[in-house]
Amino acid sequence: MNKLTIIYITIAAITALLLALFQYLYKSKLKSNLKYILITLRSISIFGILLLLINPKFESFTYFDEKPTLVIAVDNSESVSYLKQDEKAREVVAALKGNSELNKRFNVQSYSFGKSVSTLDSLNFKERQSNLAMALKQFGEVYANQTAPIIVLSDGNQTYGSDYSYIAKGVKQPIYPIILGDSTIHSDLSIKQLNVNRYVYLKNKFPVEIIANYSGNASINTELKIWSGNTVVFRKTLQFNASKQSEIISTALLANSVGVKTYRVELVALDSEKNTVNNFKNFGVEVIDQKTNIAVVYNRLHPDLGALKKAIESNEQRSITLIKPKAYLNKINDFQLAILYQPDNSFNVVLKEIKEQKVNTFIISGATTNWNILNESQDYFKQKITNQTENYQPSLNRNYGTFIVENLDFNSFPPLKSEFGALQISVPHETLLYKTVNGITTEDILLATFEADATKHAILNGEDIWRWRAQSFLNTNGFNAFDEFINKLVQYLSSNKKRKRINIDYKSFYNGNDDVIISAQYFNKNFEFDNSASLSVVLKNKDTESVKEVPLLLNNGNYSVDLSGIDAGLYDFTVKHNLESVAASGSFQILEYNVEQQFLNADVTKLNALANNSNGEAYFTSQLELLTTNILSDNRYKTIQKSTKNIVSLIDWKYLLGLIALSLFIEWFIRKYNGLI
Repeated sequence: MNKLTIIYITIAAITALLLALFQYLYKSKLKSNLKYILITLRSISIFGILLLLINPKFESFTYFDEKPTLVIAVDNSESVSYLKQDEKAREVVAALKGNSELNKRFNVQSYSFGKSVSTLDSLNFKERQSNLAMALKQFGEVYANQTAPIIVLSDGNQTYGSDYSYIAKGVKQPIYPIILGDSTIHSDLSIKQLNVNRYVYLKNKFPVEIIANYSGNASINTELKIWSGNTVVFRKTLQFNASKQSEIISTALLANSVGVKTYRVELVALDSEKNTVNNFKNFGVEVIDQKTNIAVVYNRLHPDLGALKKAIESNEQRSITLIKPKAYLNKINDFQLAILYQPDNSFNVVLKEIKEQKVNTFIISGATTNWNILNESQDYFKQKITNQTENYQPSLNRNYGTFIVENLDFNSFPPLKSEFGALQISVPHETLLYKTVNGITTEDILLATFEADATKHAILNGEDIWRWRAQSFLNTNGFNAFDEFINKLVQYLSSNKKRKRINIDYKSFYNGNDDVIISAQYFNKNFEFDNSASLSVVLKNKDTESVKEVPLLLNNGNYSVDLSGIDAGLYDFTVKHNLESVAASGSFQILEYNVEQQFLNADVTKLNALANNSNGEAYFTSQLELLTTNILSDNRYKTIQKSTKNIVSLIDWKYLLGLIALSLFIEWFIRKYNGLI
């Protein structure tokens, strides 16, 4: 309570007393001692009312002890069990969680991690990938405002994500790795990395680059082979010693037939090798007959052109040609799709020729688009011409059903500049993106697709799409999500396949540790998306003839199923409706490869670097008692006494109101009883 409030309360008390004295003493006919009781009651009433008007605030403090948090994070990946450290890991976790001194000193929180982090319930060491960097980053964010040392039980063999040894500087918590495994070096050959393109063209040679590693001190000879089925298509003799422990092997293989082709790289094992799993690696390529040629017709240079070229050519099945309108007229039959970028007066003949030859188009408008020519050249859509521009942000139509679209967090994308006014499409169409202005989603079209006269078309009503690609990189640390979105749109526009009631989305082959996800959309007889359908996938392994059926679940506007973890091999599948005779089929191949089985030892060097960079210390499982002692004696982890300040206003005190009412009532009763009223 400050001094000014105290002064106000003092004045209020004096004022209340003076008013009571004035009423009952000054010219009062009341002579008995009863007047002093009435003066007291009136003073209390007036003073209470004045206190409510002043409303002083009172502070109170509550003190409590806050224990630091001890985070225990356990690597639940397959590499731990492959190194035969799973039982040891369980013993260490049980010892840490059951230590009474640690529980008395810390709030113990335990987690497990593989590719993602979860609360520790049980350990099975079956996670197919491990991402220690992501786990540490999440712990750093969750416990940023606390004292929370982190104990990490891991072999240090990360298979996914950033280099974890440098993440520690951003975590700002001491990290104590408990190393699962040993540092003994055994002679070992391994295929460290294999680089190959996913798509190959028929009768072309495709490059294959292999990085072969050797750990050991002796001089050895081995042979590298590439198998196609039971045939060796490439072989090379390799020599390694203590000074030469790595070699890059490059070759080119011929694609003879269309389809998915699988190969197997082998490093002939040494007699003394303990781990021969990492001597083999499978890879696949999809051989396609020809590229889809796409023309980007433009008359104005803009960063959008480069963004479109990069995005579309990220899929090696497609080729982009940036071309002027006059040059395009001479090569119109060379392309399966025309992207018309901001058509102006120079596009007049191009638009007429496209209409006559029924070419599929993707029109991108902007600030310099001549809408008079564009409106007159076709009967499918009309833009209201205002000669004014506006910036619009995108909003995804989750009911869009022409093809499967993932939400790229479009709400975070920068606005596009386009003509102010509504775009009206007069033929049946589907809006993919709506316009958003000042956070309010309108019914105006930003991006839509439609089919008319046996042709397919899309229109994007805005320029500066290059900003979207840049924002997608900021959101996801890569361009893949945006490029995939553009490629799905291009794939739809460049294909003349008829629309089906079930659309499916999948890859032709998956590496052993990839997520195997099949997505689908189902439409009723009116081709309206049905979000209440009962869909399932029937999966058949062509090698073992085993069949299983798995339901698809509705997720973010699409039906999907996660088949990750199924055995390597060739699969046929059918996505079907359980109540109607509607289905769609496909096939894919899973290549045998387990990244978690590529390691022979714990990565002691990186785990030590992780500890040093975070002001922690690394320990082996045999040093658990030393770790416990050091943590308990570390003065950085003392219990902290904290206080909570509560500020209470007098107006919230109900008893004062009751006191005022009681004093007024007693005063009234006395006066009434004595005939003074």
